[in-house]
Amino acid sequence: MLVAGVLFSSTAYAQSEASATEMESSNESAEEGVTSSEEEGNPADSVETMSADENAEAGPQKDSKEEAPEDFTQVLKKQFIDGGPFFMSIVLLALILGLALVIERIIYLTLSTTNNERLLAKVEDALNEGGIDAAKEVCRNSRGPVASIFYNGLDKADEGIEMVDKAIVSVGSVENGKLERGVSWISLFIALAPMLGFMGTVIGMIDAFDAIEAAGDISPSLVAGGIKVALLTTVFGLITAMILQIFYNLIIAMIDNIVNKMEDASIAFLDLIAAYQQKGKK
Repeated sequence: MLVAGVLFSSTAYAQSEASATEMESSNESAEEGVTSSEEEGNPADSVETMSADENAEAGPQKDSKEEAPEDFTQVLKKQFIDGGPFFMSIVLLALILGLALVIERIIYLTLSTTNNERLLAKVEDALNEGGIDAAKEVCRNSRGPVASIFYNGLDKADEGIEMVDKAIVSVGSVENGKLERGVSWISLFIALAPMLGFMGTVIGMIDAFDAIEAAGDISPSLVAGGIKVALLTTVFGLITAMILQIFYNLIIAMIDNIVNKMEDASIAFLDLIAAYQQKGKK
């Protein structure tokens, strides 16, 4: 009986240890499953985190690329202010006055350009039909320097061909002076604008050196700021000179064209008056 009791108790103890071992193994397997599931879930979470970080970094770059460029007028205004109000205003005034003279000259020269061949044909028909007075009336109703030359030539037609020639030369000189009126002022502004810019540059450099002297040390910011302000006046002065130079050459070309046509028309008019006088003598 005692032996049987001992065997029974040992058997029960072994069964209890076996069940405890099975429970511990099941708990360890459950813990391993949770750990593996957590480890399997981490890559997905890391991928999402990386994609969110990339989107956060790509967002500002995309916005910076989509930013509109600064307006040219705003840039020009900023550079004009940075160049200093005094000398930049003088350069701007030179540009405005020069352009005003350019516009006035272009309008005047455009109105002075006429069809000289048609005018000469009208004068010839009027001479043959109504004489000197009819031809003068045609010239009086026509615009341009050529009509004025013809009118003064017809006014001297009764005094001979030599007087007609002298009248044409004198009136042609006057009309040529009218065509070139104001052109010298344009050339003045062309020369004056870069000189004003250079003067602003020199004064800006002097201010930069004064700032260096006051600071007692050569600071890159002081030197760079002074040189920038100094060079901006030169840039605007050169731009003004280039703009006015282009229009100046255009005006000179228009004047030369009109003068050449005036000379050709004057020669043809002298031949016409000479033929009319020869016809009258016959």
